[in-house]
Formats: sequence, structure tokens, C-alpha cells
Amino acid sequence: MRFLFLLALLAMPASYAYAQTLLNEGMTVQVTDGRLHGSLLLPKTTEPLPVALLIAGSGPTDRNGNNPMGRNDSLKRLAQALAKHGVASLRYDKRGVGQSLAVAPAEKQLSVDSYVADAVAWARQLKADPRFSEVVLIGHSEGALIASLAAPIVEPAALISIAGSGRPIDRLLREQLQGRLPPPLLATAHYLIDELKAGRQHGQVPEELQILFRPSVQPYLISLFRQDPIQAFANVTAPALIIQGTHDIQVDHEDAEALQRAREEAELALIPGMNHVLRIVPMDRDRQTASYNQPELPIAHALTERISRFLQKHGVLPASS
Repeated sequence: MRFLFLLALLAMPASYAYAQTLLNEGMTVQVTDGRLHGSLLLPKTTEPLPVALLIAGSGPTDRNGNNPMGRNDSLKRLAQALAKHGVASLRYDKRGVGQSLAVAPAEKQLSVDSYVADAVAWARQLKADPRFSEVVLIGHSEGALIASLAAPIVEPAALISIAGSGRPIDRLLREQLQGRLPPPLLATAHYLIDELKAGRQHGQVPEELQILFRPSVQPYLISLFRQDPIQAFANVTAPALIIQGTHDIQVDHEDAEALQRAREEAELALIPGMNHVLRIVPMDRDRQTASYNQPELPIAHALTERISRFLQKHGVLPASS
């Protein structure tokens, strides 16, 4: 019986073996105004492994990819899938979120520069850890911009942009609002975007637009609207992979193509059927919206398969992983 059990274990795919030997470890990093908290998911091994720093998207998004508007566990699921391929990962609560709540508790203190500095701090700590052979930056949505801005500083082994914008964020916001607001509110939103783009804050914001343009978030939007995702990506010298889902209702495949034009040697992978929260979901608005709050949905298998092949190609992962 024991012999048959051992044969069964040997017959299992490597991904299953990794899933049975994972270490989940809390980690912190010192930043200028406190400590950020995160989770390290580490396949148990005596050999150094590559580690991916997972950088979350916009808003109060926690280490698992969740925010007050919904729980989908996108980054948690991504971390688990990467571990099956032999890639460790560190995902973290952004400043002002989750266990990192004490860092920059006032929303008006947030800026793109502070998020970049946080990513740099994590990457440097991971680089100094002997358990890891290489550090890879993986940014999702707005996190892709943060990863691109951090990359020239930390010089990662590779950079992976998932659902990253290829347009200035103010332009992307205008396009996302088109058709979703009545004409008077849309005109007001465009006016506020123009003012923030020029660096001017406004205290009077209609109630219906408070969620986007409340005075406390305007300093962050000003810092964000100054960034050019194309230029930031062009400045990355590490091997780069651009991933975009074909069913993403927030970011378009044209964004991914624009990023690749900025660096023709970067690889582009379009994942059929994948949406913004990394799930395979039909192009139906109700089902798309529901998926943002369905953590039980598996993430797209092709996503981590493509990441694994890319890392193998550039020597970050051994070909046998």
C-alpha cells in the first residue's frame, strides 16, 4: 500500500507537489514613515528561487487584490499559481490599507512617488534575501505603471505588466467615464480632470463625483496625471512581458500594443477571454461585474503558463520548472 502511495505521488504533476509544500510567511519592510506589511508565499526548497513582487492596482487595494468595492483575491490567486511553477512571491498591503493602515493614514498624503518608493523598498529587501535568486516585478493595472517607474532603480531580472494602461491615466479615465455619466456630470468630470492635469485642486465637487474626485484624493490624482505610462515603460531595460486579457472592460488590447511599440523587444501576450481581475469571463457586463466579487473563480490558466515560459526563456526559471 505504501509503495502504491509513493507511485501516486511520483505520478502527480509538479504543480501539485509545489502546492503541498508552500510556506506562507508574514513580512514587513521599513519605509520613511513606518512599516508596510505583506505576505511571502514560498515553495519549500533548499535552493534559491526567483521571487515576484506583486504590485496592486489603483485605490485602496490590499495584498490580495481586494478593495471595499469587492473581493476577488486576484493577487492571492496569482501568487498561488506562480508558486506551482516554482516562483515565490511577495504581495503587500499598500500604505493606508489593511495592516499598512498606519503608514500615510491621510489620503491627501498619497502620491505616485510614495508608491514607487514602497515598491523599491520591497524589491531591495527581496534582493538582499539569500533565499531568492532573482527579483521580478509584476504590476497589475496601475501597479504596472508603478513597476515601470521602479524598475530603473531596482534593476529587476524581468518586468511583467498585466492590464497596464498604454495611455496617460487622465485620458483613460475620460474614456472610462464616457457613456457612464449624464452629460452635465460628464462635463463637470472633464473640467475637473483638466484642472487636476494642470495641478489645480478644487474643494467643490458634486456628490455624484465624490468617489472619484473628492478633495482628499486630488493630490494623488495630480501626481498620477503627470505620469506617462509609455515613457515609463520605454525606460525599462529589463526583459519585459506585456499581458492583456481580451475581455478586460477597463483596459483595452490597444493599451498593450501601445506599450509594445514603446519597446519593440518586449513580448506581448493576449490572453483569450481573460478580464481585468484575471478570470475567464464572457463579454457580458453583468457577469463581468459579478466576477469582481467572486474569489472562488479560478484565475486564467494561460496567464501563469505564459509567465512561466517567459521567465524560462530569460533564464529566471530553470527550463524544467
